[in-house]
Amino acid sequence: MSTSTSSLASPLRSFRPTTTLAKSVDFCDEMMHVTLTDGRVISTPAAWFPSLLHATAEQRANWGIGGHGAGLHWPDLDEDLLVTGLLCSGTD
Repeated sequence: MSTSTSSLASPLRSFRPTTTLAKSVDFCDEMMHVTLTDGRVISTPAAWFPSLLHATAEQRANWGIGGHGAGLHWPDLDEDLLVTGLLCSGTD
C-alpha cells in the first residue's frame, strides 16, 4: 500500500457564477430590492447597510455592477455588496 499523495497539477481557477448575478437594484421605503439575471428578486432591509440607509436618493441611484454581476458598488458611498452575501444574509 502506498502512502504517497498526488499533487494538484492544475492551477486553481476563480469561480464565476452564471445564475446569481445582479441585473438591477432599487429602493422603496426602507427596503433594497436586487433583481437577478434569472428573474429572482432579493429584498433586504436597508437598515442592514447603514451607509445605504442614510444615503440620499441620488447616492442610492448612483450604483454599478461589478464582477460581471457578482457584486454591486455605490461609488459615492464607497459601499460594495456581493450577491452571494445577500443570498446568505439573515440566515443562521
